[in-house]
Amino acid sequence: MNFFLDNWPLFALAATSGGLLLWPLVKGGSAAGSVSTAEAVRLINRERGVLIDVGEPTEYAAGHAAGARNLPFGQLEGHKSLPTNKQLPLLVLCPTGARAGRAAGLLRKAGYEKAVAVAGGTAAWREASLPVEKQAAEGDKSEKSEKADKPEKGGKAA
Repeated sequence: MNFFLDNWPLFALAATSGGLLLWPLVKGGSAAGSVSTAEAVRLINRERGVLIDVGEPTEYAAGHAAGARNLPFGQLEGHKSLPTNKQLPLLVLCPTGARAGRAAGLLRKAGYEKAVAVAGGTAAWREASLPVEKQAAEGDKSEKSEKADKPEKGGKAA
């Protein structure tokens, strides 16, 4: 009993730090306001979620989640390409996931209550073997990486 009384500040500090770590889970949601790639796919398929890549155009061209819209972080606020329906889930990506969390916060402040970052960004998307597109060298066309690596049925590889 003496040990506890002599070290009560340390016990109080440990209890406070544990409470602060658990608070986001109690409040409902993850600490960083992000979802896994599996949850992102569920939101896309079942709730018509919209993928938004906030990477720079060169990062987007190097490889992005299939179907993602490119809205660079610096141009995000008030961008015309944002959905008008603010009830749709917005799944925000960037190459590493660092900017996506900040972008999701900005979008939530703008009224998109279901804006969340995809944890790990495009790197996690690739690691989960989800479809990735690369910007074509000419024009605004995209090609799926799986199709670029595999010949089409009954045809020759390009």
